[in-house]
Amino acid sequence: MKKALLYLFAFICIQYFVSWAVFTVWLLAAGHPMADVQAVFNGQKQELLTAPMQILACAIYCAVTLAIFIWRKWAVLSPAYMNTRQWDIFFWSAVASLGTILPSVWLHSLMPELPDTSAETFTKLMSNQYGYFVICLFVPFVEETVFRGAILKSLLGVFRSPWVAILISAVIFAVVHLNPAQMPHALLIGLLLGWMYYRTGSILPGVALHWVNNTVVYALCKLFPQAASVNSLEGLFGSNQKSIVLSLIFSMFILLPALYQLNMRMKK
Repeated sequence: MKKALLYLFAFICIQYFVSWAVFTVWLLAAGHPMADVQAVFNGQKQELLTAPMQILACAIYCAVTLAIFIWRKWAVLSPAYMNTRQWDIFFWSAVASLGTILPSVWLHSLMPELPDTSAETFTKLMSNQYGYFVICLFVPFVEETVFRGAILKSLLGVFRSPWVAILISAVIFAVVHLNPAQMPHALLIGLLLGWMYYRTGSILPGVALHWVNNTVVYALCKLFPQAASVNSLEGLFGSNQKSIVLSLIFSMFILLPALYQLNMRMKK
């Protein structure tokens, strides 16, 4: 358990201090006084945080995180570690991710009181041509390396029941997002990602699911800009209850067979 907490603490510190360094250097180089830098980190003057600044900070802390976790062997990315034997696991991971999109929106709509603290940041990243690489490529790989490849791996060696370890790692995964509106979905996805890691011993199926999930959301928001501001199925389907119910049923027709296929194909 101490190792899991160490990995979590290291991840948070890297993310915070790298972001702080990038933002500070960027703002000072742009001619802003140190008072503006302090205001940004106090939650004020958030308009100074541009998309390029956030993309650069994310890219650097992703690289630093991977370097440290691999160098310290907290997450060992060896060929054996990354092998899943059956390549169709990746396909069914991607399909399962597609089946979680609409249920996630529905879950969010059930709890409208939860604030969406990441909406502004997401919108900024979406507006930049390099936002895709951060949202859909860098973040999934780094988060799977940290939360499954390091934290869950250590927890599985502590608890007799793998589901206790998977649940704890999923809760940590949800809380670290620091976005109440995203936490319920992150918790459920964390359980699914943890289950796949436990069954395969590899982070790659989780990376595939994570990548497809983020890519689909990114693509939808690019193709349908109004979707970025919609947080409920009512908004997506014009309050047509029949369409809402059918969309959820259709999502289950995608998700449940995918989970069944994964269960059949992943080693026990």
